[in-house]
Amino acid sequence: MGVPAQADAAPSAPATASAGRYPVAPGVSLDVRSGPGTGYGVVRVLPAGSSVTISCQTTGTTVSGYYGTSNIWDNIGSGEFVSDAYVHTGSDGYVAVRCA
Repeated sequence: MGVPAQADAAPSAPATASAGRYPVAPGVSLDVRSGPGTGYGVVRVLPAGSSVTISCQTTGTTVSGYYGTSNIWDNIGSGEFVSDAYVHTGSDGYVAVRCA
């Protein structure tokens, strides 16, 4: 009867204009937490000299770190967040889409 509806494409993560990698503060081994705050458990530790790809950002616990004080948390993987106060994004604000 009519043309079958095209299957919905699986939603992809929002594309960022330049989903580049951002360096972690020099000399810092950074805790990766299961949520956007210091009350969440540590799931792994990034070694000094690491860089991260930020998929989205959200608000959470305010942290004072190498790059100032911020309540922005960077989602770097499924269930993996790091404080933006330790990531050199070149901005005091958001550089990626907000996490849903």
